[in-house]
Amino acid sequence: MFLVGLTGGIASGKSTVTKIFREELGCACIDADAIARQVVEPGTSANKMIRVAFGEDICFPDGTLNREKLGDIIFHDESKRYKLNSIVHPAVKKQMLWEIFLYFLKGYHFVILDIPLLFETRQLLPFLTFSIVVFCTENQQVKRLMERNQLSEADAMARIKSQLPLDEKCQMGSFTIDNTGTIEETRSYTLNIYKTLCSSKRHLSLRFGIVAVVSLLLGTFFLLSQN
Repeated sequence: MFLVGLTGGIASGKSTVTKIFREELGCACIDADAIARQVVEPGTSANKMIRVAFGEDICFPDGTLNREKLGDIIFHDESKRYKLNSIVHPAVKKQMLWEIFLYFLKGYHFVILDIPLLFETRQLLPFLTFSIVVFCTENQQVKRLMERNQLSEADAMARIKSQLPLDEKCQMGSFTIDNTGTIEETRSYTLNIYKTLCSSKRHLSLRFGIVAVVSLLLGTFFLLSQN
């Protein structure tokens, strides 16, 4: 099994592509955003650390995070955003590694990791065989953010500027998916990449390597037991 990173800019259409991979093509997908919401639920260590770092008023009475209030803070203060990431990212990474292991046991050819800040954090890049960048125009990002999150243009731009520019991410990715057009066009680009991933034999070298290591360890153990 090999790993594929899927990223993009905020409101660039990454979730749409993940949905196509998962629901239409049957791929194993791990959503870092979904995990990030799970690891900060009331009672978790990350939730407690956030409350200490940002104050009790960052949460609702039931302990859930006030994401709108937190977003207003971190998207206008880089040091606060770094602080939040230093709390959340380790917990997310730990859960992602566990889910990757479970997919490995199930025998999947590859797993797609939906990670918004893939190139910003760079933590999982050494483990990826390929990376995919979903892009659109900045104007489309602004419009989608304003409509989806009910943000002002200034707040939408602040969120976009908190990430690396999409053109830089596209240069770093193995593949790109143009999401400036129709959903049918996006689906077509996604399908072409899916076919390329399915034809890759990278997973075989990893499995052969694991088998070789296990065989060596068993052989060594057997020889030592004979002495």
